[in-house]
Amino acid sequence: MPLTENTLRHAKAGLKPLSISDTGGLSVLIQPNGSKWWRFRYRFGGKPKLLSLGVYPAVSLKEARRRRDEARQLVANGVNPSDKRKATHTASMDDTADSFETVAREFYDSRLPSWSPGHAAIVRMRLEKYAFPTLGAQSIAAVRAKDILAALRPIQEAEKYETASRVLMVVRQVCRHAIATGRITGDPSAAVRPALTPVTPTHFAAITDPKEIGPFLRKIDGYAGTPVVTAAIRLAPLVFVRPGELRQAKWADVDLAAAEWRFLVSKTKTDLVVPLSRQAVQILCDLYQHTGHQEWVFPGPRNGRPMSENALAGAMRALDIPKEKMSVHGFRAMARTCLDEQLHFSPPVIEHQLAHRVRDPLGRAYNRTTHLPERRAMMQRWADYLDTLQRLSDTAKLNSGV
Repeated sequence: MPLTENTLRHAKAGLKPLSISDTGGLSVLIQPNGSKWWRFRYRFGGKPKLLSLGVYPAVSLKEARRRRDEARQLVANGVNPSDKRKATHTASMDDTADSFETVAREFYDSRLPSWSPGHAAIVRMRLEKYAFPTLGAQSIAAVRAKDILAALRPIQEAEKYETASRVLMVVRQVCRHAIATGRITGDPSAAVRPALTPVTPTHFAAITDPKEIGPFLRKIDGYAGTPVVTAAIRLAPLVFVRPGELRQAKWADVDLAAAEWRFLVSKTKTDLVVPLSRQAVQILCDLYQHTGHQEWVFPGPRNGRPMSENALAGAMRALDIPKEKMSVHGFRAMARTCLDEQLHFSPPVIEHQLAHRVRDPLGRAYNRTTHLPERRAMMQRWADYLDTLQRLSDTAKLNSGV
């Protein structure tokens, strides 16, 4: 039976490529990743041939049939549609060299040295999973706003609005690279954002009320997991670095004698000094007996790799800490709020320790090693403050008879 738009929209991908026929040799091939490619089967010179006619929904059912009819007319006139397409491309431009995918991979390779491995993997996934199925084969010069919107529409329909926004960001970077390298003169992605569903800003869940921090810390103190995860979840509130920086800490960067941890912040490519409080040094000294012979401070069960990014989140769930109440990233918000509102430290000093971009009145970025004496005092005061909150919580628990 002839295909319909409704059938195409709701056709689901399987574990293997699935072909659904229309009429006159036209069919749509649904790949396991969900992309839907138009195909035209015909015979020329007594041999079966296959011609690609584009990707749905960028190429609609009506447009695919029009392209099929044009190809059938060429066959009737003794012209091989595939040879005709190659000749047209050769005469006009090197389509392969300037396809969206080729330009995107060129952009990716040019930026790879400056990206962290994690960010590079995310960008590659967004291109290969969301952009290439619809835009990859198109000439970068032929890509229009409607084509980009068509690539983003399935993400929007799945209500993954943040993902759609981030994929558009990558597409826009590819377009700007194409402008810089002389492939195009205008950015077709610029007109797409207003057509997307706005992303509602969200914040990482965090406990910032001192009355709630004490009981929360008491729960952490009672965690009985592996030595690695136990040490990590106890250290997290004391150093309040990003979760990825904590789990990828290396012993080579930790100086227990100087009570310092120095590393390169992957997000900003700047050096950061984390002064270690007496409490933090004790946790690391205890852990050194278990992992000091390895590269990673918090190694995972597999040799040569750091602890999983889900390890701390799993520990918090095991302690019955709702993710809506507190996230692993929330230790940063906890410290930022209390250091300012409760301990009254200077915001620039706090921001430096959080490895945020801090600038002086002239717009110059401060060096990450500045304010080190103040930050050293702040980190010790913060650790003592957390001990006090936990101690008060323990006393309140005893007085209540719990």
